[in-house]
Amino acid sequence: MEAQYELLDSGGGRKLERFGKVVLSRPCSQAVWRPQLPSSVWHQADATFDREDGNRWHNRSALPAQWMIDVDGIIFQLSGTDFGHLGIFPEQRAQWRWIRSICASSKTPPRVLNLFAYSGGSTLAAALGGAEVCHLDASRGMVQWARENAARNGLAEHPIRWIVDDAHKFLCREERRGRRYDAIILDPPTFGRGQNNEMYKIEKDLPETLRLCRNLLSEHPLFVLLSAHTPGYTPIVLQHVLGQSVEGLGGELESGEMLLTGAPSVLPVPSGVYARIRFGKC
Repeated sequence: MEAQYELLDSGGGRKLERFGKVVLSRPCSQAVWRPQLPSSVWHQADATFDREDGNRWHNRSALPAQWMIDVDGIIFQLSGTDFGHLGIFPEQRAQWRWIRSICASSKTPPRVLNLFAYSGGSTLAAALGGAEVCHLDASRGMVQWARENAARNGLAEHPIRWIVDDAHKFLCREERRGRRYDAIILDPPTFGRGQNNEMYKIEKDLPETLRLCRNLLSEHPLFVLLSAHTPGYTPIVLQHVLGQSVEGLGGELESGEMLLTGAPSVLPVPSGVYARIRFGKC
């Protein structure tokens, strides 16, 4: 079966991707090399997005209002947003496989917390692996988008809590309630605002976020997965900050780059970094 997402080419500060039958050209600051495909192929893209004179699509009318793709067995609803996003970050595919595999191998349904959860890729991966999930994002619209994605994956009745809240306020309340989680996933923004205009800056707030997360880990946790798309944050940066936050708990800590990929001949594009720790096997 043909992959419904693939990176077709990159270079000159842009990336050319296929989402189902829709081909898009969008900015990619990391792609400082030259494209491999001729410009004639790039010009055949259904639509392009630029940030040079403000965020704007070209030929946006060629895009469906919504369309679906299946990525590694997870169905996503896509839509071209005003910021050039689509409702999916395909560089997370390897993380979704990792999450789903660990959850599925647990002897009992694990309790998973997904913070800064966007349109729910990690939530869906955990749920499809049999986990009970708490999905949190500060954007009511994104939480609704994630709920719709869950329904499309046959998870409308699955035990998923849908929360619109500021991450730190929620984490503090969960600790007071005595709730604990077997696994925590977080992809904090470089800069963001909460439901009531609370400000989040990763360089200032990430250590506190991880401290609060540690307080919510169960007695026998499975994993913590941290990812980020912040310029200057390398895998080692995330590995250090995550490792310090769970010091003394043991486990296997690893880190790396997240990549957009396509056919073997296509140059992979780095798109964010991750660090993750697996505490034990159930």
